[in-house]
Amino acid sequence: MPTEPQPGEVWFAELGMVEKSRPVLVLVTPQSNDARSLVIVAPLTSQIRSERGEVYLGKPRWLPKESAINIQGIASFDSKKLSRRMGVLTTTQFVEVKAAIRDLFGL
Repeated sequence: MPTEPQPGEVWFAELGMVEKSRPVLVLVTPQSNDARSLVIVAPLTSQIRSERGEVYLGKPRWLPKESAINIQGIASFDSKKLSRRMGVLTTTQFVEVKAAIRDLFGL
C-alpha cells in the first residue's frame, strides 16, 4: 500500500481548530513541477442533500455513516495534514466524481 496519497483515495485530514477535521477525497497530488506543493481534495459529508455538486457514496465499510463527496467544497492544502488512509473509491465512483466536477465547473 502506498504511503503517499493517491487520487481516488479517501484520507482523514487533520485541519486544526479553524476547520473541522474530516475525511477527504484526494483529487490531485503535487508533482515536482507544480507552482505549489499542495494536495487538492474534496470533503466528505454525511449531511446528504442529493443535489448538484454532490456524489453519493453510500456507506463503504471504511466509513462510519452514509456519505457523499461535496464537490463544491474543493480545497487545497499541505499534504502533511492528511493523517491516515481510510479507503479508496471504486473506479466507477471516481469517474462519477470527475463528471460532477466537469458539470459544476462547466468543463
